[in-house]
Amino acid sequence: MKDCIFCKIVRNEIPSYTVYEDDIVKAFLDISQGTPGHTLVIPKKHIANIFDYDEELASAVFDRIPKIARAVKASNPDIKGMNILNNNGQVAYQSVFHSHFHLVPRYTSNDDFKMIFKDNSNKYSPEQLKAIQESIEQHMGD
Repeated sequence: MKDCIFCKIVRNEIPSYTVYEDDIVKAFLDISQGTPGHTLVIPKKHIANIFDYDEELASAVFDRIPKIARAVKASNPDIKGMNILNNNGQVAYQSVFHSHFHLVPRYTSNDDFKMIFKDNSNKYSPEQLKAIQESIEQHMGD
């Protein structure tokens, strides 16, 4: 896509701090640096979000993420863990509509990054959970 910022980075029209690149993906530092070493992994092919991947591209991109994550972790002995995030759609906080995976190194439980998973288990009966399960299962072939 002509105006996509990540496509421009892939075409080297915009500089980046690239940490890994091959013919399928490019990995570079997120300029926001949520924590030091915050890296983005993108497919070079413009894909808007996870819903647009085919199996071949998904396999190729996901195959590279552990290698890049290990390199980020090895780059700093203070890294104790890592969040790997992929946001899909504006409501899910996607701000650049070229698929990308955030590798966010974690140093302490008090570093400058937060995720909240609220426990809503008391809002669902077994019947409601079963209905959700069945609805998802019915669409697995789509």
